[in-house]
Formats: sequence, structure tokens, C-alpha cells
Amino acid sequence: MTVAVALLLGAGLVAWVAPGRLRRLATSGAHPRVVLVAWLSSLVSVLVTAGLAVTALLLPDHGAHAFIGFPDCFDALLHGLTPEAEALSGVVGVLMLAGLLVRLAVMATRTARRRARARRDHLAVLRPAARSEPGRPTTLWLDHEEPMAFSLAGYPGVVVATEGLHRTLAGAQVDAVLVHERAHLSGRHHLVVTAADALSAMLPFLPLFRRTPAAVRDLVELAADAAAARACGAEAVRAALTTVTGHDAPGSAPAMSRDAVEVRLAHLRHADHHAGRARTAATCGFAGLTTLALPPIAAVSGLLALVATTCP
Repeated sequence: MTVAVALLLGAGLVAWVAPGRLRRLATSGAHPRVVLVAWLSSLVSVLVTAGLAVTALLLPDHGAHAFIGFPDCFDALLHGLTPEAEALSGVVGVLMLAGLLVRLAVMATRTARRRARARRDHLAVLRPAARSEPGRPTTLWLDHEEPMAFSLAGYPGVVVATEGLHRTLAGAQVDAVLVHERAHLSGRHHLVVTAADALSAMLPFLPLFRRTPAAVRDLVELAADAAAARACGAEAVRAALTTVTGHDAPGSAPAMSRDAVEVRLAHLRHADHHAGRARTAATCGFAGLTTLALPPIAAVSGLLALVATTCP
């Protein structure tokens, strides 16, 4: 029982503390992809650690073989309840965890179907009225004065832009807008946002889960900005952000200039200092592994502290 409680406390600690730390990491100038990986892996680590806690309740020795060499009193600390009560707690934990996973699957399926249906409806209206520019992905150009661009995911995904971009922006700035939207598609940002919404619905009372949808939406925009800045320069992205509008874009579609514009303009000051792709990928891997390990490390630290203060 003690091991399970320690694991749950470790997961809960990360779920409460991580959002503030990750927000500070994002504002420090770190590459947004690194922060996005760290945020998502924090969610996974909390869920996996909760699963380990349930597993610990179902194991007869609670994994005590991993603590060989500790004082005999550690065995007493492990078993805070009778075996029957601990087994019952394990069964209840399994049912709760299964319920959460079913809820996740249902929410993700509903969200994905709703957005796929919205995409089909939008394309049914846009394709007849747009000029199609072949490429990977296809770009649909609408004859509209308002400078606007957004992307619609799918197989294949498409970028929707207005001729107002050419009439309002310089060539490099138009390229920056298009690269930004293509980065959303190549990075599967629509899928990431859908997963974030579904995960948030699992445990909305925990800050990490409650703040995930808004944070992920900001981070995918920052990541797309970083891709555009690398290809076209930060100044071109900055000019596009202050000119292009995204308020008429579909709510489920990432738009060039709609979310967290002030934060993105501030973050572009660091765009020229971001590391190359290889180093960024390595940093993403390190950030993911570190955040995955945090809840178990917190749980083991708590158990060691309990042993040190309780066992003679």
C-alpha cells in the first residue's frame, strides 16, 4: 500500500508543479518543440505512474524484492492494510484506471470524428471557390481581400490562403505564412491538439491536465513560427503576424495569426538563437526522458525518506 501511495503522490506532485515550470521554460527562450515534448511526456508520466501504483497494489510483495538490503521494518511499511483490503484496493484502482482509459478513447474518437466532419464540410465549400495550387501539401487560394491563412488536416492535408496575402505582404512574408501552415501539417499539430483536448478531459481537476489544451495550442503555434523563421527569417514571420488575420478561420484549424500573438512576437526574439535540428532533436529526447522519470523519482525519494526517518 505504501508503494502505491508513494507513486500516486509522485504523480500528483508532478501534475501540480509541472505547469508552472514548463511555462517558465517556454518563456526562457527554449525551442517550443522541446517544451511541447516535455509537456506531453509529463502527461504520459503521470498516467503511467498511476498505472504502476495500481500494479503495486495487485502484486503480493509490492515489488519489495527491489528493496533487498533495507531494514526489516521496511516490510511493515509496505503493508499498511491487510492483504484482502490491499487486493480490493487494487481491483478498485484497476476499474478506475480502466474507466479513465475508456473515457480517453471515447473523447478522442468523438473529437476526431467531429473535426473530420468539419474538415469535409469546409472543403466542400472551399474547393469550388478556390484556385488549387498543386504541391505537398495542396494550397487552396481564395479570392478575398482579407489576408488570411489556415490549414486543414487530413489525408491529404491542405493549406487555405487568400489572395489578400499577395496584395498585402512582401514575397518573403507570404512564404513565411505558407511555411508556418505547412509546419502545422508536417508536425501533425492538429492531431496533437486533439490528443491534448482528450487527455485534459480525463483529469480536469489536476492543473497539468486542465492547462494542457491552451498550452498545447500556444506551443504548436510557436513551433510553426520557429519553422517559418528558420526558412524565411524571424523578421518576415514578425511582419506576417502583425498583418495577417485568423479570426475568420474555422475554430478547429490552426490559423497564422489568431492565438497568443503577443507571446509569439516576444518569442521570435529568440528564434535566431535556436539550435540546429540535430541538437533540438537530442534536447527533445532528453526533455522527454527526464519528465517521464520525474514521478517515479519523486516516489522513490519519498520512500527512502520514510525509511530513513522510520527504520532504526
